[in-house]
Amino acid sequence: MPEVVIVPTGTANIASVVAAFRRLGADPRISESVAAVAKASHVMVPGVGTYGAAMQRLVEHGLDRTLRERIAADRPTIAICVGHQLLFETSDENPGVQGLGVVNGHIGRFPDEVRVPQFGWNEVRPADAARLLEAGYAYFANSYRATEAPDWTVARATHGGSYVAAMERGNVLACQFHPELSGAYGESLLARFLELGRC
Repeated sequence: MPEVVIVPTGTANIASVVAAFRRLGADPRISESVAAVAKASHVMVPGVGTYGAAMQRLVEHGLDRTLRERIAADRPTIAICVGHQLLFETSDENPGVQGLGVVNGHIGRFPDEVRVPQFGWNEVRPADAARLLEAGYAYFANSYRATEAPDWTVARATHGGSYVAAMERGNVLACQFHPELSGAYGESLLARFLELGRC
């Protein structure tokens, strides 16, 4: 199994992510080194906390450019929770903060008429064209979400309306949910991610 470089965003629950990859036989390593992230066969960008703080951490270590280049080159990369949101241009959570901008779009807050934050299991429904994403139930913990992801193959969930539960394009995968907390469903998704780029 490949080495997985996990990029700390300052507020991530990295222990559960590391444990999930180890259960699958991978060799996870935490690093903020530009060189390590650039060279790794597989990279994960986790995140629990705020959009602005996580983005600031990436910028401070010069990882914003490295991640943009890595994604543009279609190298195996997965982003989860706030990491998923950082792929977009902006967020209601921290107006004025620029995200990675590899997805054209904005992260908005759930409407007030539903429970915010959303905590718990929700159904994930992928588009027919999905290669990595499958139908099932995943664990979410989020107050913000995207409603569209142009030029990406999307899986959707419903909470205060339809929103982007996950998205994929080539060897890049992003999940609003936590695969490391999503039981067999999440484990199988991480296993498919680890197979990317293997001959």
